[in-house]
Amino acid sequence: MTTTAITNIASLVTNDPSLCADSPLGTIRDAAVVIEGDRIVWTGESSKAPATDNAVDAGGRAMIPGFVDSHSHLVFAGDRTEEFNARMSGHAYSAGGIRTTVAATRAATDEELSANVARYLAEALRQGTTTFETKSGYGLTVEDEARALRIAARHTEEVTYLGAHVVSPDYADDPAGYVDLVTGPMLDACAPYARWVDVFCEKGAFDGDQARAILTAGMAKGLLPRVHANQLGHGPGVQLAVELDAASADHCTHLTDADVDALAQGNTVATLLPGAEFSTRATWPDARRILDAGATVALSTDCNPGSSFTSSMPFCIALAVRDMGMTPDEALWSATAGGAAALRRTDIGRIAPGARADLALLDAPSHVHLAYRPGVPLVHTVWRRGERVVGEPQS
Repeated sequence: MTTTAITNIASLVTNDPSLCADSPLGTIRDAAVVIEGDRIVWTGESSKAPATDNAVDAGGRAMIPGFVDSHSHLVFAGDRTEEFNARMSGHAYSAGGIRTTVAATRAATDEELSANVARYLAEALRQGTTTFETKSGYGLTVEDEARALRIAARHTEEVTYLGAHVVSPDYADDPAGYVDLVTGPMLDACAPYARWVDVFCEKGAFDGDQARAILTAGMAKGLLPRVHANQLGHGPGVQLAVELDAASADHCTHLTDADVDALAQGNTVATLLPGAEFSTRATWPDARRILDAGATVALSTDCNPGSSFTSSMPFCIALAVRDMGMTPDEALWSATAGGAAALRRTDIGRIAPGARADLALLDAPSHVHLAYRPGVPLVHTVWRRGERVVGEPQS
């Protein structure tokens, strides 16, 4: 395999403090990265870079790991512009809006759904996202949930079964029957295409007992748990996630002291989704409180047509710094290494020997500009699995 050195990097965020003891992010100044195939094989100061087959001049820009978006809902059709417009005019969001997307998704063809996923992934890639998770949840029938996961699996290895998004409108008068479907025939049809099982544990969706039944059924089929937890109010979701050693509890907007303590003492990542709060004018998650307790935090987009229609991780970083009490360093770590932790991955979210060569070069001298210059398209070049997939750097 050929080797490529990317040199003249003003600031290289490795997320590996062992590579630079003076920086919590392992930031190396005047740095270089060497790629061989789809892996990173060397990082360090440019002046010490080994000889390689090819060379790329980063032009004095900053480089960060590719973003890891560990929570999105991309298999859908239609949009909910009218709902957003109404909400911005004073109407509160509720979980029932999901049913609008369910109808549009059921009516769409496989080709239309796959094209939508590809479109939003390309949009995210241009903004530096090199790994993403996505879910089913807009079909709510055995056939539609299974086809959503088949489609998702064409685009990512991080696929989540979310038949328990809301109770299907077909079972409006029989929620227990729908839980039986989700834990029985639907699970059987969906498990072969998914890595994860998820549930929306929330008033208006599934209560704690229902969520436990759904998650444990998925785990019995070999799926790993993650939980939509504590978005709209206090509830059992976070505690259940920690109890079941779920990889992540997602949203974490309304937390008790016991919830925060549980996250700090367990292995479950608190995945915060500021795009949802921005788009619904809801209370911001208190990232500072969670971090100060010692819990691990991830940042993700929650890209979906109802409550967070953004694919931009830089936007979420800016919101986290401005409104959630995070420092620029913490927000970047949470959007990269934090997302990797929420997916229980060690091969992504960092720039170090052995890691996958997922890199984002910024048109800025420092990663701080992601929050300092909100809304500006700063991602200049992206490498995914060692291949340049966005941009042409100056030489």
